Amino acid sequence: MDLSNLKPAKGSTKSKKRIGRGEGSGHGGTATKGHKGAQSRSGYKRKIGFEGGQMPLYRRVPKFGFKNINRKEYHGINIEVLQKLADEKKITSFDPQVFVENGLASKKDLIKILGMGKLTASVEVTAHAFSKSATEAIESKGGKATKI
Repeated sequence: MDLSNLKPAKGSTKSKKRIGRGEGSGHGGTATKGHKGAQSRSGYKRKIGFEGGQMPLYRRVPKFGFKNINRKEYHGINIEVLQKLADEKKITSFDPQVFVENGLASKKDLIKILGMGKLTASVEVTAHAFSKSATEAIESKGGKATKI
């Protein structure tokens, strides 16, 4: 085998119709582009979403609501999770790095401590935000809630 007898695999190629090669080819004259109109001209480009003059889908579908580009999204962690970690791993000081190491958040997450559950241990927590109930629960047990 050499370069002179290479062929594509059977069924992998289609025979293209050669257009604009004269009337005898069956595809001469308008070269299968029809008569007049934008699509028959050279340099024609169809716009993205164009549906042949029909109202495009992206304009037919109703649009609702508002997306605030300045929204800050927090990753919530309940105090019951803090209690569980304090019991199992004997952790008394929590900060974002501790949450990342224990798989509770990712590096870029903004962390908010929420007040669901009971806290019996005295812990120091550093996070981006706290709910009122979480702050009360942490400070009632002699702990410290510090905002970053």
